[in-house]
Amino acid sequence: MLKALIFDCDGVIADSEHLHCSLFQGVLAEEGITLTDKEYVDRYLAMDDRGCFTTVFADHKRPLSETQLANLIARKTERYKKTASRNLVILPGVVEFVMAVSQKYPLAMASGALRDEVTLMIEAAGIAHYFDAVVAAEDVSKGKPAPDAYLKALEELNKKHPKKNITPEDCLVVEDSKEGLLSAHAAGMKCVAVTTTYPAEELSTADRVVPVLTAVRVKDLEALF
Repeated sequence: MLKALIFDCDGVIADSEHLHCSLFQGVLAEEGITLTDKEYVDRYLAMDDRGCFTTVFADHKRPLSETQLANLIARKTERYKKTASRNLVILPGVVEFVMAVSQKYPLAMASGALRDEVTLMIEAAGIAHYFDAVVAAEDVSKGKPAPDAYLKALEELNKKHPKKNITPEDCLVVEDSKEGLLSAHAAGMKCVAVTTTYPAEELSTADRVVPVLTAVRVKDLEALF
């Protein structure tokens, strides 16, 4: 039985993946590492900042200390804060969809982005107050495709709504990435995928695939359970 919805942020709420890619490319270029758009989408897109930098350096057989990693993340974060406000594009139907489902179900956010970045996005969209819980990169030790973010979001929802006794089987995740689908399913949750980042055929493991959130109604979601 559907009892709650949990949203990814980048690529679901806002068209921000291109911005993250550009910022990763800029910081890595200063370290002598080239990251192409295709490499980012194919391998790194769903990773949080820590995971992306760590994996890129490992892929290039470059050592990376915790101090260096913290510095890379700080540089990217600072640039994100300076550029996001004028580069964020809220995706079609997001506000209306969030408003509609919030009338019946509690909502949470489970993102691989840093908390400040998530807050900026959902505040820019005017939907921050609809979410009972926001789980960001700082809140989990393992990013997607591990299930930690979605399980943490569920834990937070149950703290807010203890009488609902929400289980993973009662949750529907809204995602845009292949790694996000793996994360949601590993958490035992159903998933609707939006084709904002990957084509439909690459998201075929989702319980439903839609081009935009305006293409799905609440009763369509309930029918998945």
